[in-house]
Amino acid sequence: MHTANLDSVALGSTDLSRLKWRCRRGLLENDLFIERFFKRYEGALTVRHAAGLQQLMDLADNDLMELLLARREPEAELASPEVIEVLGMLRAR
Repeated sequence: MHTANLDSVALGSTDLSRLKWRCRRGLLENDLFIERFFKRYEGALTVRHAAGLQQLMDLADNDLMELLLARREPEAELASPEVIEVLGMLRAR
C-alpha cells in the first residue's frame, strides 16, 4: 500500500461508528452540536477530522461547551490545526 497523506483518507464505517460512540456526551447542548456535525459531515470525514474530534472529546463537558459556544478558543496543545478545523465545523450554523 502506498503511504498517502492520512489527512485526506476517509473514515471507514467501523471507525465512524466508533467515533460516534466516543462523541456521546453528558450535556445535551454538546450532543446537539455533535449531532448536527455528523448529519452535515458524516460522509466526508477523514482521519484528520477524527483526530481533531477525539482531542476535543478528551475535554470535560463544560470546557467543550465553552469552545463550541466560542466563549474561548483552543490553547496550547489543543490549538492544533485539526482541532481548529473540526471546531469550526462544529460551530457552523
